[in-house]
Amino acid sequence: MGRLKRQDRFSARFDGLVNGFGRCTWTTREIDVRATTHTVLLELGAFHSYYVWDPTRAVRALVTSAESNSDDMHSALSVRSPRPIATEAFTDAAAAVARIGDIYERNTGFLRDRFEAYANGNAITTRVRATYPFVRITTLTHARLDSRLAYGFVARPGVHETTVTRPDLFRTYLTEQLRLLIENHGVPVEVGESSEPIPVHFSYRRDVNIEAVLSGSEKPMPDQPLRDLFDTPDLAAMDDAIANGTLQLPPGSTQPLALFRAARVDYSLYRLYHYTGTDPEYFQNFVIFTNYQFYVDAFARLCHECMGSAQPGFEAFVAPGNVITHNARLGAGQTGVASQRIPQMPAFHLVEPGYRGITLINIGTGPSNARTITDHVAVLRPHAWLMLGHCAGLRNTQKLGEYVLAHGYMREDHVLDQELPVWAPIPALAEMQVALEQAVSEVTGLRGFELKRVMRTGTVASVDNRNWEIGDPSIIRRLSQSRAIALDMESAAIAANGFRFRVPYGTLLCVSDKPLHGEIKLAAMAGEFYRQRVGQHLEIGLKALEKLKSQESERLHSRKLRSFAEVAFQ
Repeated sequence: MGRLKRQDRFSARFDGLVNGFGRCTWTTREIDVRATTHTVLLELGAFHSYYVWDPTRAVRALVTSAESNSDDMHSALSVRSPRPIATEAFTDAAAAVARIGDIYERNTGFLRDRFEAYANGNAITTRVRATYPFVRITTLTHARLDSRLAYGFVARPGVHETTVTRPDLFRTYLTEQLRLLIENHGVPVEVGESSEPIPVHFSYRRDVNIEAVLSGSEKPMPDQPLRDLFDTPDLAAMDDAIANGTLQLPPGSTQPLALFRAARVDYSLYRLYHYTGTDPEYFQNFVIFTNYQFYVDAFARLCHECMGSAQPGFEAFVAPGNVITHNARLGAGQTGVASQRIPQMPAFHLVEPGYRGITLINIGTGPSNARTITDHVAVLRPHAWLMLGHCAGLRNTQKLGEYVLAHGYMREDHVLDQELPVWAPIPALAEMQVALEQAVSEVTGLRGFELKRVMRTGTVASVDNRNWEIGDPSIIRRLSQSRAIALDMESAAIAANGFRFRVPYGTLLCVSDKPLHGEIKLAAMAGEFYRQRVGQHLEIGLKALEKLKSQESERLHSRKLRSFAEVAFQ
């Protein structure tokens, strides 16, 4: 720790080389330099300012008189920020989350106020910055916890930390994660302000196009570029190294506490609205992905029936455009305006209290969409996601309309090869498999050996070429060698990203054609098939999710999905 004596009553200078990141705060007689943040904070009385610096070069920072106005600072490096909130320890999870909310609301409000002043033509002479709240836990022991647990504990002694966003959206989730940490380790958690800047775009909860706001203003565009004054999204810093297991940290570094840091979460929340047409607030913890509109139509009809009949347990049905149909027992009625354009992957939500309802997303065709949407849904930390769709049957003994329960995947889609090598197995999860098999049995009325008449369990191959059957003949050989029984374009990516992001996953497909055996999907045949099978298939998927809801979350989130040195958050 370096110490600098105060030079006089009103100002101080700090010259020299600082190793690592430093934070400077005034004490009564001196400045303490601590290796905790990426900025230098100099504070005196009612005045404070942050200085951004390059740790490889000498730093010179000047604290202006406490009687000066920070808006009049002329240093090119000066940054205006809200007054720091001291880090505090909590033994009550709800109180810790409340403090996270206080920090987040204060700091995002600070950014919105300065941005709106900038957009209205007011001159800004300093850079504006506010940072995300963080949560931290420090443990000193290697003592082993309950080995049945999949999450809720840190893997090793040390300091574990993550930044947090949208505590309004994640309040229940955060409270549960912090409660488990406090109970399992018997130590408090700390909450404070991090060094991770909040991009000004993310200070708004809706998908506000900031450039459009500026260009649409009646006042002339400010001369100063937005990026010169505010932090903007830095995609280079929003990677998934934690989830991918590729994060490299020096010995003794602070360890991650969650798979996603705050800016990465915010980015996905914005993309979810862009792709699905609904706000993140309406997404539920049990998700169905499908690749056909027929399933959406059937789901929407079912949900409207639930709302109209005042069925208990459900609160509302939400469609793209945030069109909300309220349950009749809660007053009925509809609010919102349907989207003028159909979003790329429209989402529909059957809302229950505590996010325990069901979200259905039509991801369309192809592994790219499957990977894209699961990249973003994963930040919501759902309890399970399920693929319900159609597939090509690869065995001559299969019949159209039969079900395929995937217990393995042949990844020929290549959309995740860099993040999750193809040599990494994607295991079947017992909890998902049992729920799906039981649901098929209950809906079809078949048991035991008779169930094999309508369902086959085996490997599903996913490809990136829709015309695979007329392509390179080597694909047919690989399909046979893999023992695959069905083929589609989306299931492997959804399962692989579930594995990668520690989200329980399952796949139940329905055979709609058999191109290797002369049964090609034609319009008339497809129409009749859909009428017969879509309703039953959807009913099976919904019943399977109801079974999963009845399980404890600790059991549902399998230890199979956790790595050697896993983060503590679910």
